Amino acid sequence: MKIRDMGLVFSVAAALAAQAAFAQDELERTPSAEGARVYFIAPQDGAIVTSPVTVIFGLQNMGVAPAGIEKDNTGHHHLIVNGELPPMDENIISDDTYLHFGGGQTETQIELAPGQHTLQLIFADKDHIPHDPPVYSDQITITVEDAAN
Repeated sequence: MKIRDMGLVFSVAAALAAQAAFAQDELERTPSAEGARVYFIAPQDGAIVTSPVTVIFGLQNMGVAPAGIEKDNTGHHHLIVNGELPPMDENIISDDTYLHFGGGQTETQIELAPGQHTLQLIFADKDHIPHDPPVYSDQITITVEDAAN
């Protein structure tokens, strides 16, 4: 590649980065309802369980709606497995750490290896962006035992 072509590559890369940053700045956070709270119905902090682990989500003062559905005081659950809270002003990524329940699910079963694991819930709007102020649970710790024990 010629040096003058490299300048074009860098210019295009800079423009794309600026556009992405501008788009990120445009994300509006949806207000959460006063007194909104998300929590675990099951398992409880310190629980000893076997895999698959049944996780039941609790929600107070807001309603559940599937991703993409815009309705005041609603959103959907995200389960954080062995991770930290995501940035509050960005879409929550979807991977093995950040599990999305955009269909409006209020419980799930997850496969976890034997050992200690942390779980945390965060509620997000139709676009997977945490509400303002954010609605998230305390982080809990569970121990998964080998089913053979």
